[in-house]
Amino acid sequence: MHLKFFKNFHHVSPHARHTTFFLYYRFFKRLSPLFLVVGLFWYLSLLGNIPFHQPENLNYNENHEIPMVESLDDPAPALVPVNAEIKSSAETADIVSLYEPKIPAISEHHENHTEINGILRRGESFSRALKRSKINPEIRQQIITGYKGCLDFKKLRPKDRYKVILDENGQLVKCLYESGPLEVYTLTRSEDQLTARRKEVLVESRTVTLSGIIEYSLTASFQNFKESSKLIFAFADIFASQIDFNTETRNGDRYSLVFEKYYKDDQMIGYGKIIYARYEQQLGDNVLEAFFYTDNSGVSGYFDSEGQELRSSFIKSPVPVGRVSSRFTNRRRHPILGVVRPHLGVDLAAPFGTPVMAAADGIIKSIGRNGGFGKQIIIRHANGYESYYGHLSKYQKNLRKGSRVKQKDIIGYIGSTGLATGPHLDYRIQHNGIFKNPFSLKFKPKSILRGESLANFKEFIASAGLAINNNQENPQIVEVKQLSVSSDDDIFFL
Repeated sequence: MHLKFFKNFHHVSPHARHTTFFLYYRFFKRLSPLFLVVGLFWYLSLLGNIPFHQPENLNYNENHEIPMVESLDDPAPALVPVNAEIKSSAETADIVSLYEPKIPAISEHHENHTEINGILRRGESFSRALKRSKINPEIRQQIITGYKGCLDFKKLRPKDRYKVILDENGQLVKCLYESGPLEVYTLTRSEDQLTARRKEVLVESRTVTLSGIIEYSLTASFQNFKESSKLIFAFADIFASQIDFNTETRNGDRYSLVFEKYYKDDQMIGYGKIIYARYEQQLGDNVLEAFFYTDNSGVSGYFDSEGQELRSSFIKSPVPVGRVSSRFTNRRRHPILGVVRPHLGVDLAAPFGTPVMAAADGIIKSIGRNGGFGKQIIIRHANGYESYYGHLSKYQKNLRKGSRVKQKDIIGYIGSTGLATGPHLDYRIQHNGIFKNPFSLKFKPKSILRGESLANFKEFIASAGLAINNNQENPQIVEVKQLSVSSDDDIFFL
């Protein structure tokens, strides 16, 4: 009855209207002031004093249901009052930006051009990333097809960046894909052709000198300059056949080096080669020098001032970072068995899983468990030498008896298998059936410059001007060069 009455509300007499208003006024007043206000507005709307118009483009069906959007691509109906004033996009830009989430990947940088930026996610293909960036299927196919033969899709990595530029008609103008600071690939439209190529990248090369004094260890000293462990290991590796930095460093030893650092857009992207290295041992006044030199045949390496290559047939220690926990001796009380017997090797303690390198080129004689040595590798070398690596946690993949290894190849990892009180490497060298102290052996250099090669090398040293002021302990930039890099062969990284 009430519904039928209000349906024909405009056709009843004024007296009936006011009587109805008075009754509902008393009803809403008892409830709360809020309901009173709502009731007043409701009554006035019935009288037609406040028009509530239905948008013309929003049609209700006879069941009073709002039509559903059939597709996400269909525009949603605009719920705008018919007498509302529509402002220009410029006037509403600031208002819209407060409510719509900002997408930093999309920005306008060219007039009438749309620039879409994105980052490759883990486990995502380039095509899927483009789809996530709302690139339509036709443009996606053009990009993938255009890059074939130039960009290796199997080598793409998470966090690779890409940029797609579209014209005012939504057509592809250009695409850039950056896989690392030096690998930038462009796809450019020229008339009706899409051309892909690797872009030349401008890099700044800074030659830096650094010198310091050992106070605790080589690693700690380098870290005072906030240099990466890559530089520390590279420096130690140069003298790997001459000195074991785990055991032979002393407080007061001095070091210096000249090396390259590469920058792109004023951000460091990596270390170049170490051009010169020097280490002065206080014990015995021993001075080690290394010059990086490339001879006329294109062979490069580190040589001392007399032209002798610093590499020898054996490196001093197969563990880059570690400490000697037990030395070579004929009498040692075994820490587990408690008996006194010879210890014909050197124990190098290091964190569990530290890589172990092959001391020299050779062939694996045996690999497997060997009693108290646990997991052990024995390598046979030239001239009657054999090296032993015990207590490993695991072996490098694909190694087996008869496998060939090169000097400094990773063959296994530090562990505590067998009779061991903690993670360490039992390292031994045997020569013609007799075990020798690895740290007391002297090996010949792999090569020596002679004749014209030596003369050219001496001239190179004299002209290089690599003298370093050891009193200056802060890194100093001595040269800056601009390089244009277009392939992996144009630049060397540690």
